[in-house]
Amino acid sequence: MNGEEHSVAAWDMIIAFPPCTFLSNAGACRLYPRKGQIDQERYQKGLEARAFFMRFYDADCPKVAIENPVSSSVYNMPPCTQEIQPWMFGHPYTKRTRLWLKGLPPLFSTDIVIPTGPYCPSGTSRKIKGKYGSAKRGDDARNRAKTFEGIGKAMAEQWG
Repeated sequence: MNGEEHSVAAWDMIIAFPPCTFLSNAGACRLYPRKGQIDQERYQKGLEARAFFMRFYDADCPKVAIENPVSSSVYNMPPCTQEIQPWMFGHPYTKRTRLWLKGLPPLFSTDIVIPTGPYCPSGTSRKIKGKYGSAKRGDDARNRAKTFEGIGKAMAEQWG
C-alpha cells in the first residue's frame, strides 16, 4: 500500500491465494520422508498453513473465494466447492486446482484448449525442461505456484 495505515470496516469480497507449500499433496514426499514416518517439523508448518487458510474460510465476509491445489489428506481440509484446470481457461496444461467459494458462483470455462500435458508432473523432478509447463516457465517454486493468467482474468470478469 502507500505506507499509511488504513481501516476497513468490512470487506465485501475476499479472493485469497494462501501459500500452499506445506499443504499441497505435491509435498507429500517431504512430509513423509520414509514410509509411515512423518516429518514433525513439516507437519507443524502444515498445521499452521491450515490455520491461516481457515482464517479466510471462516471470514466474516459475504463473498469469499480461496484458491489452492489438492491438499494432503493429513490436514483434513474442508471440502472444496469446485475443481478447475488451466486448460479450461486457455492454458494447455493440466494442474488440478481447487476453489472454496462462499457467496460466489462457480467459475465457468472461458477458453477450453486441449492440454499438452501436466504443468508440473509428479515423479519427474521437473528435469524435462522442454516438455512441461513449469519447467518452461522456470524451475522455482514461485513460478510453479503462480495462478494462471486466464484463471485470474476469469475471476476478475465473473466475480468483479
